[in-house]
Amino acid sequence: MTISHEQQVEELRAELRVVLDANERRQIAAELEMALAEIAVIEAEQDGRISGEPPF
Repeated sequence: MTISHEQQVEELRAELRVVLDANERRQIAAELEMALAEIAVIEAEQDGRISGEPPF
Protein backbone atom coordinates (compact mmCIF):
# COMPACT_ATOMS: atom_id res chain seq x y z
CA MET A 1 0.00 0.00 0.00
CA THR A 2 1.35 3.38 -0.85
CA ILE A 3 1.10 6.58 1.07
CA SER A 4 -0.90 8.14 -1.75
CA HIS A 5 -3.66 5.53 -1.36
CA GLU A 6 -3.86 6.13 2.38
CA GLN A 7 -3.79 9.88 1.86
CA GLN A 8 -6.54 9.67 -0.77
CA VAL A 9 -8.77 7.70 1.62
CA GLU A 10 -8.24 10.21 4.42
CA GLU A 11 -8.98 13.14 2.10
CA LEU A 12 -12.17 11.50 0.84
CA ARG A 13 -13.30 10.78 4.40
CA ALA A 14 -12.66 14.42 5.31
CA GLU A 15 -14.70 15.58 2.31
CA LEU A 16 -17.59 13.31 3.31
CA ARG A 17 -17.69 14.90 6.75
CA VAL A 18 -18.36 18.37 5.34
CA VAL A 19 -20.22 17.93 2.04
CA LEU A 20 -23.91 18.81 2.08
CA ASP A 21 -24.98 18.11 -1.51
CA ALA A 22 -26.46 14.61 -1.83
CA ASN A 23 -25.16 14.04 -5.36
CA GLU A 24 -21.65 15.10 -4.44
CA ARG A 25 -21.84 12.96 -1.31
CA ARG A 26 -22.72 9.88 -3.39
CA GLN A 27 -19.86 10.59 -5.78
CA ILE A 28 -17.35 10.96 -2.95
CA ALA A 29 -18.67 7.82 -1.27
CA ALA A 30 -18.20 5.88 -4.52
CA GLU A 31 -14.64 7.21 -4.88
CA LEU A 32 -13.92 6.23 -1.28
CA GLU A 33 -15.27 2.72 -1.89
CA MET A 34 -13.03 2.36 -4.96
CA ALA A 35 -9.98 3.59 -3.07
CA LEU A 36 -10.61 1.14 -0.22
CA ALA A 37 -11.05 -1.68 -2.76
CA GLU A 38 -7.73 -0.78 -4.37
CA ILE A 39 -6.04 -0.92 -0.98
CA ALA A 40 -7.63 -4.32 -0.28
CA VAL A 41 -6.30 -5.68 -3.58
CA ILE A 42 -2.81 -4.31 -2.93
CA GLU A 43 -2.77 -5.86 0.55
CA ALA A 44 -4.04 -9.21 -0.76
CA GLU A 45 -1.32 -9.26 -3.44
CA GLN A 46 1.34 -8.42 -0.86
CA ASP A 47 0.10 -11.12 1.53
CA GLY A 48 0.01 -13.69 -1.26
CA ARG A 49 -3.73 -14.26 -0.93
CA ILE A 50 -4.19 -13.37 -4.60
CA SER A 51 -1.88 -13.20 -7.57
CA GLY A 52 -1.43 -10.11 -9.69
CA GLU A 53 -0.81 -12.33 -12.70
CA PRO A 54 -3.61 -13.08 -15.17
CA PRO A 55 -5.01 -16.62 -14.87
CA PHE A 56 -4.03 -17.65 -18.42
